[in-house]
Amino acid sequence: MKKILFLCSQNKLRSPTAESIFCNKEDWDVRSAGLNAGANVCISIEDVEWADYIFVMEQTHKKKLQKKFREQIKNQSIICLSIPDNYDYMEEELIRILKAKVPQFVT
Repeated sequence: MKKILFLCSQNKLRSPTAESIFCNKEDWDVRSAGLNAGANVCISIEDVEWADYIFVMEQTHKKKLQKKFREQIKNQSIICLSIPDNYDYMEEELIRILKAKVPQFVT
């Protein structure tokens, strides 16, 4: 089972969309969280240690993750999807982008 964590700023639009579209994928265990204070689901050290793959939506998310969890992520695979905060939850274009980008990184 591949454990995949999707991160964005507030865990309201992009990362929950990713979790929703990949949650039923065979052999994938999927979670999402936010990096900012006040996120719907805030990232925890347990999430970081749990994940085999960590997907962030923007480079700023990767930098925040590296700053907050430096020790825990030193051996982690962190992939930046370069998806700006321009999409609504489950927006068709966001779903298309996620489906095109994410699977190629999960082996």
